[in-house]
Amino acid sequence: MRDVLGQISRWWEAGERFALATVVGTFRSAPRPPGASMAVLGAEAVGSVSGGCVEGAVYELAHEVVAGGTPVLQRYGVSEDEAFSVGLTCGGIIDVFVEPVSRETFPELGEIAASIEKHQPVAVATILAGPGTAGARRVVWPDHASGSLGSARLDDAVDDDVRGMLAQGLTGIRRYGAQGERRLDDLQVFVQSFAPPPRMLVFGAIDFAAAVARIGKFLGYHVVVCDARPVFATAKRFPEADEVVVKWPHDYLSTVPVDERTVICVLTHDPKFDVPLLEVALRTPAAYVGAMGSRRTHEDRLARLREAGLSESELARLRSPIGLDLGARTPEETAVSIAAELIRLRWGGTGRPLTETTGRIHGDVLHDHER
Repeated sequence: MRDVLGQISRWWEAGERFALATVVGTFRSAPRPPGASMAVLGAEAVGSVSGGCVEGAVYELAHEVVAGGTPVLQRYGVSEDEAFSVGLTCGGIIDVFVEPVSRETFPELGEIAASIEKHQPVAVATILAGPGTAGARRVVWPDHASGSLGSARLDDAVDDDVRGMLAQGLTGIRRYGAQGERRLDDLQVFVQSFAPPPRMLVFGAIDFAAAVARIGKFLGYHVVVCDARPVFATAKRFPEADEVVVKWPHDYLSTVPVDERTVICVLTHDPKFDVPLLEVALRTPAAYVGAMGSRRTHEDRLARLREAGLSESELARLRSPIGLDLGARTPEETAVSIAAELIRLRWGGTGRPLTETTGRIHGDVLHDHER
Protein backbone atom coordinates (compact mmCIF):
# COMPACT_ATOMS: atom_id res chain seq x y z
CA MET A 1 0.00 0.00 0.00
CA ARG A 2 2.95 2.33 0.55
CA ASP A 3 3.49 2.63 -3.23
CA VAL A 4 -0.05 3.89 -3.85
CA LEU A 5 -0.58 5.71 -0.57
CA GLY A 6 -0.40 9.22 -2.00
CA GLN A 7 -3.12 8.58 -4.57
CA ILE A 8 -5.49 6.58 -2.37
CA SER A 9 -5.15 9.18 0.39
CA ARG A 10 -6.35 11.82 -2.06
CA TRP A 11 -9.27 9.66 -3.15
CA TRP A 12 -10.12 8.88 0.47
CA GLU A 13 -10.01 12.52 1.51
CA ALA A 14 -12.26 13.42 -1.43
CA GLY A 15 -14.86 10.92 -0.23
CA GLU A 16 -14.42 8.54 -3.17
CA ARG A 17 -15.19 4.82 -3.02
CA PHE A 18 -12.52 2.69 -4.67
CA ALA A 19 -10.98 -0.79 -4.64
CA LEU A 20 -7.65 -1.69 -3.09
CA ALA A 21 -6.03 -4.94 -4.27
CA THR A 22 -3.15 -6.24 -2.15
CA VAL A 23 -0.83 -9.21 -2.65
CA VAL A 24 -1.20 -11.26 0.55
CA GLY A 25 0.54 -14.49 -0.43
CA THR A 26 3.11 -15.61 -3.00
CA PHE A 27 4.33 -18.97 -4.21
CA ARG A 28 7.20 -19.88 -6.52
CA SER A 29 8.39 -17.11 -8.85
CA ALA A 30 5.86 -14.42 -7.96
CA PRO A 31 6.98 -11.04 -9.35
CA ARG A 32 5.72 -8.82 -6.50
CA PRO A 33 6.05 -9.41 -2.74
CA PRO A 34 3.27 -9.49 -0.14
CA GLY A 35 2.04 -5.96 0.48
CA ALA A 36 2.30 -4.84 -3.17
CA SER A 37 -0.92 -3.04 -4.06
CA MET A 38 -3.02 -1.71 -6.90
CA ALA A 39 -5.89 0.74 -6.42
CA VAL A 40 -8.74 1.23 -8.87
CA LEU A 41 -11.20 4.10 -9.15
CA GLY A 42 -13.36 4.06 -12.27
CA ALA A 43 -11.08 3.96 -15.31
CA GLU A 44 -7.99 4.90 -13.28
CA ALA A 45 -5.59 2.37 -11.79
CA VAL A 46 -2.38 2.99 -9.85
CA GLY A 47 0.19 0.53 -8.56
CA SER A 48 0.79 -3.08 -9.49
CA VAL A 49 0.25 -6.53 -8.01
CA SER A 50 2.10 -8.61 -10.60
CA GLY A 51 4.17 -6.39 -12.86
CA GLY A 52 1.58 -6.78 -15.62
CA CYS A 53 0.68 -10.48 -15.68
CA VAL A 54 -2.75 -10.30 -14.05
CA GLU A 55 -3.40 -6.58 -13.78
CA GLY A 56 -6.30 -6.74 -16.24
CA ALA A 57 -8.08 -9.49 -14.30
CA VAL A 58 -7.56 -7.68 -11.00
CA TYR A 59 -8.84 -4.45 -12.57
CA GLU A 60 -12.09 -6.18 -13.57
CA LEU A 61 -12.45 -7.83 -10.16
CA ALA A 62 -11.87 -4.46 -8.48
CA HIS A 63 -14.91 -3.01 -10.24
CA GLU A 64 -17.02 -5.99 -9.15
CA VAL A 65 -15.88 -5.55 -5.54
CA VAL A 66 -16.73 -1.84 -5.52
CA ALA A 67 -20.17 -2.58 -6.99
CA GLY A 68 -20.90 -5.47 -4.63
CA GLY A 69 -19.26 -4.07 -1.51
CA THR A 70 -17.82 -7.43 -0.43
CA PRO A 71 -14.06 -8.18 -0.22
CA VAL A 72 -12.71 -11.06 -2.32
CA LEU A 73 -9.63 -13.24 -1.86
CA GLN A 74 -8.55 -14.42 -5.31
CA ARG A 75 -5.69 -16.69 -6.39
CA TYR A 76 -3.90 -16.10 -9.70
CA GLY A 77 -1.43 -18.39 -11.37
CA VAL A 78 -0.71 -20.40 -14.47
CA SER A 79 -0.54 -24.10 -15.24
CA GLU A 80 0.47 -25.86 -18.44
CA ASP A 81 -3.20 -26.12 -19.39
CA GLU A 82 -3.70 -22.40 -18.83
CA ALA A 83 -0.63 -21.10 -20.63
CA PHE A 84 -2.63 -18.76 -22.83
CA SER A 85 -5.25 -17.69 -20.29
CA VAL A 86 -5.04 -15.05 -17.59
CA GLY A 87 -2.19 -15.96 -15.27
CA LEU A 88 1.40 -15.50 -14.28
CA THR A 89 3.50 -16.55 -17.23
CA CYS A 90 6.52 -16.71 -14.91
CA GLY A 91 4.95 -19.79 -13.31
CA GLY A 92 4.27 -18.13 -9.96
CA ILE A 93 1.11 -17.95 -7.91
CA ILE A 94 -0.19 -14.96 -5.97
CA ASP A 95 -3.12 -14.49 -3.63
CA VAL A 96 -4.71 -11.06 -3.99
CA PHE A 97 -7.18 -9.56 -1.51
CA VAL A 98 -9.46 -6.98 -3.09
CA GLU A 99 -11.53 -4.75 -0.79
CA PRO A 100 -13.73 -1.70 -1.18
CA VAL A 101 -12.31 1.39 0.50
CA SER A 102 -13.98 4.62 1.53
CA ARG A 103 -14.03 6.92 4.52
CA GLU A 104 -16.82 4.75 5.95
CA THR A 105 -15.20 1.35 5.41
CA PHE A 106 -11.65 2.41 6.29
CA PRO A 107 -11.86 5.33 8.75
CA GLU A 108 -8.27 4.83 9.98
CA LEU A 109 -6.64 5.38 6.58
CA GLY A 110 -5.90 9.03 7.32
CA GLU A 111 -4.11 8.15 10.57
CA ILE A 112 -2.17 5.39 8.84
CA ALA A 113 -1.04 7.74 6.07
CA ALA A 114 0.05 10.34 8.64
CA SER A 115 2.08 7.75 10.57
CA ILE A 116 3.80 6.50 7.43
CA GLU A 117 4.57 10.05 6.32
CA LYS A 118 6.20 10.74 9.71
CA HIS A 119 8.14 7.43 9.61
CA GLN A 120 6.20 6.19 12.64
CA PRO A 121 5.61 2.42 12.81
CA VAL A 122 2.08 1.18 12.15
CA ALA A 123 0.61 -2.12 10.96
CA VAL A 124 -2.73 -3.17 9.50
CA ALA A 125 -4.17 -6.61 10.36
CA THR A 126 -7.01 -7.76 8.07
CA ILE A 127 -9.08 -10.95 8.16
CA LEU A 128 -8.80 -12.71 4.80
CA ALA A 129 -10.74 -15.91 5.40
CA GLY A 130 -12.20 -18.07 8.14
CA PRO A 131 -15.01 -17.81 10.67
CA GLY A 132 -14.53 -14.07 11.10
CA THR A 133 -15.76 -11.28 8.84
CA ALA A 134 -13.59 -11.00 5.74
CA GLY A 135 -12.22 -7.48 5.58
CA ALA A 136 -12.47 -6.86 9.33
CA ARG A 137 -9.48 -4.73 10.22
CA ARG A 138 -7.37 -3.75 13.20
CA VAL A 139 -4.74 -1.02 13.01
CA VAL A 140 -1.88 -1.43 15.46
CA TRP A 141 0.66 1.13 16.65
CA PRO A 142 3.38 0.36 19.23
CA ASP A 143 1.34 1.96 22.02
CA HIS A 144 -2.32 1.69 20.93
CA ALA A 145 -4.69 0.07 18.43
CA SER A 146 -7.92 0.84 16.62
CA GLY A 147 -10.72 -1.29 15.16
CA SER A 148 -11.58 -4.90 15.93
CA LEU A 149 -11.30 -8.28 14.27
CA GLY A 150 -14.36 -9.56 16.09
CA SER A 151 -13.47 -10.34 19.70
CA ALA A 152 -11.30 -8.91 22.45
CA ARG A 153 -9.34 -12.16 22.81
CA LEU A 154 -8.55 -12.27 19.10
CA ASP A 155 -7.60 -8.59 19.13
CA ASP A 156 -5.23 -9.13 22.07
CA ALA A 157 -3.50 -12.09 20.43
CA VAL A 158 -3.13 -10.26 17.13
CA ASP A 159 -1.86 -7.11 18.84
CA ASP A 160 0.97 -9.05 20.49
CA ASP A 161 2.02 -10.78 17.28
CA VAL A 162 1.66 -7.70 15.11
CA ARG A 163 3.88 -5.61 17.37
CA GLY A 164 6.55 -8.29 17.12
CA MET A 165 6.29 -8.29 13.32
CA LEU A 166 6.26 -4.50 13.23
CA ALA A 167 9.50 -4.33 15.21
CA GLN A 168 11.16 -6.41 12.48
CA GLY A 169 9.35 -4.81 9.55
CA LEU A 170 7.71 -8.13 8.61
CA THR A 171 4.61 -8.52 6.45
CA GLY A 172 2.72 -11.80 6.08
CA ILE A 173 -0.14 -14.07 7.10
CA ARG A 174 -0.78 -15.28 10.65
CA ARG A 175 -3.31 -17.97 11.55
CA TYR A 176 -5.53 -18.22 14.61
CA GLY A 177 -8.61 -19.81 16.05
CA ALA A 178 -11.76 -17.71 16.23
CA GLN A 179 -10.79 -16.51 19.72
CA GLY A 180 -7.13 -15.93 18.98
CA GLU A 181 -5.88 -19.47 19.67
CA ARG A 182 -2.42 -19.67 18.15
CA ARG A 183 -2.51 -23.46 17.97
CA LEU A 184 -5.36 -23.31 15.43
CA ASP A 185 -5.41 -22.13 11.82
CA ASP A 186 -9.09 -21.52 11.15
CA LEU A 187 -8.63 -17.79 10.62
CA GLN A 188 -6.21 -16.14 8.19
CA VAL A 189 -5.06 -12.66 9.16
CA PHE A 190 -2.86 -10.65 6.83
CA VAL A 191 -0.47 -8.30 8.62
CA GLN A 192 1.04 -5.45 6.61
CA SER A 193 3.79 -3.67 8.50
CA PHE A 194 4.77 -0.09 7.75
CA ALA A 195 7.96 0.21 9.73
CA PRO A 196 10.29 3.19 9.38
CA PRO A 197 12.88 2.69 6.63
CA PRO A 198 15.89 0.64 7.73
CA ARG A 199 18.99 2.71 8.45
CA MET A 200 22.19 2.71 6.46
CA LEU A 201 25.08 4.22 8.39
CA VAL A 202 27.94 5.20 6.09
CA PHE A 203 31.21 6.16 7.77
CA GLY A 204 33.87 8.10 5.88
CA ALA A 205 33.04 11.22 3.84
CA ILE A 206 34.79 10.14 0.64
CA ASP A 207 33.69 9.80 -2.99
CA PHE A 208 32.86 6.12 -2.44
CA ALA A 209 30.57 7.15 0.41
CA ALA A 210 28.68 9.52 -1.88
CA ALA A 211 28.01 6.67 -4.31
CA VAL A 212 26.97 4.30 -1.50
CA ALA A 213 24.64 6.95 -0.09
CA ARG A 214 22.97 7.33 -3.49
CA ILE A 215 22.38 3.62 -3.97
CA GLY A 216 21.34 3.19 -0.34
CA LYS A 217 18.66 5.83 -0.81
CA PHE A 218 17.58 4.10 -4.04
CA LEU A 219 17.16 0.82 -2.10
CA GLY A 220 14.94 2.53 0.46
CA TYR A 221 17.31 3.10 3.38
CA HIS A 222 17.38 6.11 5.65
CA VAL A 223 20.98 7.09 4.93
CA VAL A 224 23.30 8.74 7.44
CA VAL A 225 26.85 9.78 6.50
CA CYS A 226 29.24 10.37 9.39
CA ASP A 227 32.81 11.68 9.47
CA ALA A 228 34.88 13.54 12.04
CA ARG A 229 36.15 16.08 9.49
CA PRO A 230 33.73 19.00 9.03
CA VAL A 231 35.36 20.13 5.79
CA PHE A 232 34.33 16.85 4.13
CA ALA A 233 31.12 15.93 5.98
CA THR A 234 28.76 18.46 4.40
CA ALA A 235 25.22 18.25 3.05
CA LYS A 236 26.43 19.76 -0.22
CA ARG A 237 28.79 16.84 -0.82
CA PHE A 238 26.11 14.28 0.14
CA PRO A 239 22.79 15.61 -1.15
CA GLU A 240 21.14 12.16 -1.20
CA ALA A 241 21.87 11.48 2.48
CA ASP A 242 19.06 12.04 4.96
CA GLU A 243 21.57 13.15 7.59
CA VAL A 244 25.21 14.21 7.56
CA VAL A 245 26.88 14.04 10.96
CA VAL A 246 30.18 15.57 12.00
CA LYS A 247 31.42 13.40 14.84
CA TRP A 248 34.01 10.75 15.58
CA PRO A 249 32.47 7.61 14.04
CA HIS A 250 32.71 5.34 17.09
CA ASP A 251 31.30 8.05 19.36
CA TYR A 252 28.35 8.57 17.03
CA LEU A 253 27.63 4.85 16.65
CA SER A 254 27.66 4.42 20.43
CA THR A 255 24.80 6.92 20.77
CA VAL A 256 22.36 5.87 18.00
CA PRO A 257 19.91 2.95 17.96
CA VAL A 258 21.02 -0.03 15.90
CA ASP A 259 18.61 -2.87 15.18
CA GLU A 260 18.50 -6.06 13.11
CA ARG A 261 17.71 -4.10 9.93
CA THR A 262 20.55 -1.58 10.24
CA VAL A 263 23.37 -1.64 7.68
CA ILE A 264 26.81 -0.30 8.61
CA CYS A 265 29.32 0.55 5.87
CA VAL A 266 32.80 1.51 7.07
CA LEU A 267 34.59 3.26 4.21
CA THR A 268 37.22 5.16 6.16
CA HIS A 269 40.02 2.54 5.74
CA ASP A 270 42.06 4.47 8.30
CA PRO A 271 42.91 2.51 11.49
CA LYS A 272 42.43 5.47 13.80
CA PHE A 273 38.81 5.69 12.60
CA ASP A 274 37.77 2.22 11.59
CA VAL A 275 39.22 0.07 14.40
CA PRO A 276 37.43 1.90 17.26
CA LEU A 277 34.33 2.06 15.05
CA LEU A 278 34.34 -1.66 14.28
CA GLU A 279 34.81 -2.47 17.95
CA VAL A 280 31.41 -0.90 18.49
CA ALA A 281 29.78 -2.02 15.24
CA LEU A 282 30.56 -5.73 15.59
CA ARG A 283 28.95 -5.80 19.02
CA THR A 284 25.63 -4.40 17.76
CA PRO A 285 22.76 -6.47 16.31
CA ALA A 286 23.23 -4.80 12.89
CA ALA A 287 22.20 -6.89 9.89
CA TYR A 288 25.40 -6.05 8.05
CA VAL A 289 28.81 -4.66 8.93
CA GLY A 290 31.10 -4.13 5.96
CA ALA A 291 34.49 -2.44 5.77
CA MET A 292 36.40 -1.19 2.74
CA GLY A 293 40.07 -1.93 2.21
CA SER A 294 42.57 -4.22 0.54
CA ARG A 295 43.20 -7.76 1.76
CA ARG A 296 46.37 -6.51 3.47
CA THR A 297 44.33 -3.80 5.19
CA HIS A 298 41.79 -6.43 6.18
CA GLU A 299 44.41 -8.67 7.81
CA ASP A 300 45.92 -5.71 9.67
CA ARG A 301 42.45 -4.65 10.79
CA LEU A 302 41.66 -8.14 12.10
CA ALA A 303 44.89 -8.20 14.09
CA ARG A 304 44.10 -4.84 15.66
CA LEU A 305 40.55 -5.93 16.50
CA ARG A 306 41.80 -9.13 18.13
CA GLU A 307 44.17 -7.04 20.23
CA ALA A 308 41.17 -4.92 21.22
CA GLY A 309 39.48 -8.05 22.58
CA LEU A 310 36.94 -8.98 19.92
CA SER A 311 36.08 -12.66 19.74
CA GLU A 312 36.31 -14.81 16.62
CA SER A 313 32.51 -15.03 16.42
CA GLU A 314 32.30 -11.24 16.47
CA LEU A 315 35.02 -10.94 13.83
CA ALA A 316 33.19 -13.49 11.64
CA ARG A 317 30.37 -10.95 11.21
CA LEU A 318 32.68 -8.54 9.39
CA ARG A 319 32.20 -8.32 5.62
CA SER A 320 35.64 -7.28 4.48
CA PRO A 321 36.71 -6.53 1.83
CA ILE A 322 33.25 -5.06 1.42
CA GLY A 323 30.91 -6.06 -1.44
CA LEU A 324 30.65 -8.86 -3.99
CA ASP A 325 33.41 -9.69 -6.44
CA LEU A 326 32.15 -7.83 -9.52
CA GLY A 327 35.50 -6.43 -10.57
CA ALA A 328 34.33 -2.98 -9.48
CA ARG A 329 36.73 -0.06 -9.95
CA THR A 330 34.86 3.24 -9.70
CA PRO A 331 32.95 4.52 -6.66
CA GLU A 332 29.68 3.85 -8.47
CA GLU A 333 30.66 0.31 -9.40
CA THR A 334 31.82 -0.32 -5.84
CA ALA A 335 28.48 0.94 -4.54
CA VAL A 336 26.70 -1.54 -6.81
CA SER A 337 28.87 -4.39 -5.47
CA ILE A 338 27.97 -3.39 -1.89
CA ALA A 339 24.29 -3.17 -2.78
CA ALA A 340 24.50 -6.59 -4.43
CA GLU A 341 25.93 -8.10 -1.26
CA LEU A 342 23.19 -6.52 0.85
CA ILE A 343 20.50 -7.92 -1.44
CA ARG A 344 22.11 -11.37 -1.49
CA LEU A 345 22.29 -11.53 2.29
CA ARG A 346 18.73 -10.26 2.71
CA TRP A 347 17.11 -12.78 0.37
CA GLY A 348 19.57 -15.66 0.46
CA GLY A 349 20.77 -15.53 -3.14
CA THR A 350 23.93 -17.26 -4.34
CA GLY A 351 25.52 -14.24 -5.99
CA ARG A 352 26.12 -16.32 -9.13
CA PRO A 353 24.79 -15.44 -12.61
CA LEU A 354 21.25 -16.77 -13.03
CA THR A 355 22.38 -18.47 -16.24
CA GLU A 356 24.57 -20.71 -14.08
CA THR A 357 21.78 -21.68 -11.67
CA THR A 358 18.72 -23.88 -11.99
CA GLY A 359 15.37 -24.05 -10.25
CA ARG A 360 13.35 -21.21 -8.84
CA ILE A 361 14.66 -17.66 -9.08
CA HIS A 362 12.87 -16.35 -5.98
CA GLY A 363 13.12 -18.27 -2.72
CA ASP A 364 10.37 -18.36 -0.13
CA VAL A 365 10.08 -15.45 2.27
CA LEU A 366 9.44 -16.87 5.73
CA HIS A 367 7.07 -15.31 8.20
CA ASP A 368 8.50 -14.67 11.63
CA HIS A 369 6.72 -17.70 13.14
CA GLU A 370 8.37 -19.91 10.50
CA ARG A 371 11.92 -18.69 11.07
